[in-house]
Amino acid sequence: MKAFLLEFLPRLVPGWRHEEHFLLVPHEGKSDLDKSIPRKVKAWREPGVRFVIVRDNDGADCTALKGRLLSLCQGASCQVLVRLICQELESWYLAQENALADAYPSKVKAIKQLVRRYAEPDMCAKPSRELARVIPEFQKQDAARRLGRLLAIDDSRSASFRVFVSGVQRLMTPAKGISS
Repeated sequence: MKAFLLEFLPRLVPGWRHEEHFLLVPHEGKSDLDKSIPRKVKAWREPGVRFVIVRDNDGADCTALKGRLLSLCQGASCQVLVRLICQELESWYLAQENALADAYPSKVKAIKQLVRRYAEPDMCAKPSRELARVIPEFQKQDAARRLGRLLAIDDSRSASFRVFVSGVQRLMTPAKGISS
């Protein structure tokens, strides 16, 4: 996720630079993230700070998971946006055939067939497995860097991607509170 966001966020919000305008805080799995959220959102004292919590859904009940993550943010004195990726980051890649084809030009035919198979990429249970099956050289870190540079901001078949993009863009307008 960090590798993808390092490439994608400066494209989403032109002029943003890592560690100047945004900070990415990776975690060692979901339980580490869950423990970290309440501490960070309550203890961070920088004026105007905003948090975006992004997490793979991995087959969980979206509504329940988002509610639980938002509950961990209660008492925050900053604006918090929670976004779930249905099901994995790689579903965002499946949603953009052109970006995948540009990243893996030798596999255009296989990519086309795979994308056609998943008309709703957010419904693919294991997109990383599907991508690795048709693109033998596919590796998560490398793909995150490549596709963070290539995914179109405003043209995706992934609903979770579109919601993430619009949420971050909306977050650029300062306000207080917790956003859903």
